[in-house]
Amino acid sequence: METIEEVQPKPVETCVDEMHCIQAGSYLLALSLDWIVLQASENIHHLLRESHVTLIDEPLGRFVHAQALHDLRNLFSKLSGTTGIGRAYAVRLTDDHDLVDVAFQLIDGRVLIEAVPSSGCFGECFGSVGGLIAGLANSNGQALLDGGARRMRALTGYDRVTLKCGAHRAESSRGAFAAPSTMSDKVPPIISDCDADAVPVYPRQLEESSAGSALLRSCDEVQSAELQREGVRASVRIPFSVDGIGGEFRCENRTAREPSFELHAAAELFAQLFAMRLQIDNLRNG
Repeated sequence: METIEEVQPKPVETCVDEMHCIQAGSYLLALSLDWIVLQASENIHHLLRESHVTLIDEPLGRFVHAQALHDLRNLFSKLSGTTGIGRAYAVRLTDDHDLVDVAFQLIDGRVLIEAVPSSGCFGECFGSVGGLIAGLANSNGQALLDGGARRMRALTGYDRVTLKCGAHRAESSRGAFAAPSTMSDKVPPIISDCDADAVPVYPRQLEESSAGSALLRSCDEVQSAELQREGVRASVRIPFSVDGIGGEFRCENRTAREPSFELHAAAELFAQLFAMRLQIDNLRNG
C-alpha cells in the first residue's frame, strides 16, 4: 500500500514561480465556491494527513471535521461580496491535537484559505489596541505620526516600524538598521522569514491561480535581496485608507518571526483607527 510519504516530492530550495509558492510554515488551499479543492500547497500533508495530489478536485469536507467545515463556511458567508479577510482562531481541522489559525479571502471567484500554527493568545493583541489609540488623543501633526509609529511598534514588537502617509514619514526603531525601509508595495503582506525556502502550490502550472493574493505568498529573489540589504528578515505590511487619507505601516524585524494572523488583524485595526485620528487632526487644522 502506497504511503503518503512516497508520493511527496523532494524538498526544493527554490520555487519555479514565486507567484505560485507560499512561505514555509504555512499552508494554502484554493477552493471553488462549492468548496472543492482546486489547489493545495505541497506541504499540506503535514496539516491534513493527505497528499496534495489526493486533495485536488475533491470536497474539502472529505478531509476536515464537519464542525470545523461548518464554522468556516459560516464565517466565509459573511465575507461574500467583500474584499475583506476573514480569520478564525484555534481551529482543529482533523483528529490531531494541533490547532491552527485560519485566514480566508474571496479572490476571483475562489475561496483562498491559509493556515498557520495557532498563536494560542487570542485576544491579547486586540485588547491593547484601544489604549494605544487613546494615547494619541492630544497629538497632532508630525507628533501624531511619530506617536503612531511608536505605538504600532509597541503593539507588534517588531524592531522597526516605518509609517508613510503622503509625503510625510515617521519611524520608530530599536537600534539602527543597515538601510531605510524602501516601503515597496510588492512584498507579501506577511513575511515570517525571507531566507526560508518556498513551498510550491500544486498544480504548479495552473494558469488560473489565486496563490499570488495569499497573505503568506513567498518573496521573489529581488524582494529577498532588498530585504537582506536593509537588514530585514521578517516584516508585516499594513496599508490603511479612510475617506481619502491613506498610508502604510511597515513593521520589520532583524530575525525571523512566527506568522500570526491575530497580530496582523490587530495591526490592521490599529491602522484604521489611526487613520480616523489623522482625519480628526486634518479637520482641526483644516
